[in-house]
Amino acid sequence: METGSARPKVGLVDLVGLRWFFRFINSSIGQKFVMGITGLLLCGFLAAHLAGNMLLFAGEKWFNDYAHKLHEQWELLIIAETGLLILFLLHIYLAFATGFRNARARDDEYAMKQPKVKGRVIGANTWMFASGAVVLGFVLLHLVDLRLGLEGINLRGLKYDLHNPYASTMMVLSNPISRVIYTIGAIVLGVHLSHGFSSAFQSLGLNHPKYMPMIKLVGWIFAVVIGVGFASIAVIAPALVRH
Repeated sequence: METGSARPKVGLVDLVGLRWFFRFINSSIGQKFVMGITGLLLCGFLAAHLAGNMLLFAGEKWFNDYAHKLHEQWELLIIAETGLLILFLLHIYLAFATGFRNARARDDEYAMKQPKVKGRVIGANTWMFASGAVVLGFVLLHLVDLRLGLEGINLRGLKYDLHNPYASTMMVLSNPISRVIYTIGAIVLGVHLSHGFSSAFQSLGLNHPKYMPMIKLVGWIFAVVIGVGFASIAVIAPALVRH
């Protein structure tokens, strides 16, 4: 009895035609491209998040109205937060993947902690990883304080007012330790963005000599606005609370 040749198994990736995408995402160019896209999308989120949080300076009514209207769109908020989480995790994964790839390809340039050339500083990858790690810790603390806390999940023993986001936010920021951590986190975030913003454009191939000086300038301005903006909230906003 003759047996026909076995058909090759076709996976889901082949059925939906995404083989090219996985080849692209696993390549050096693809990883840098996607990392640039995720970085710029996260920059957009930071700008919107800062704009909303600046309402703390306007007072309790303004901030609470903003927070309540935001949470009224519960379904859209869940979708947005899920997308943001995916962006953040993908950005972290690609940071490690591209960093590991670069370290292997150019070990002498990026892995050397004590450069032979006098006056040479540690490369951008080193302090981008360091600042990125601090930002990650800052984001996790922020989620524990003001996302889980306002959902009634108290992980730090703080007494949240679930119906008053303004009071809860000010209560967190009024804690001296939290204020210091949030201020340092905001400054380190600005440092991270000072290189990350322009680096994202380079990853997308938009690094024409004619435009890069302007992109770097915009990146520095953006980094200062974000860093100083969030730091000012931690430093100044609690002092404005009327007891």
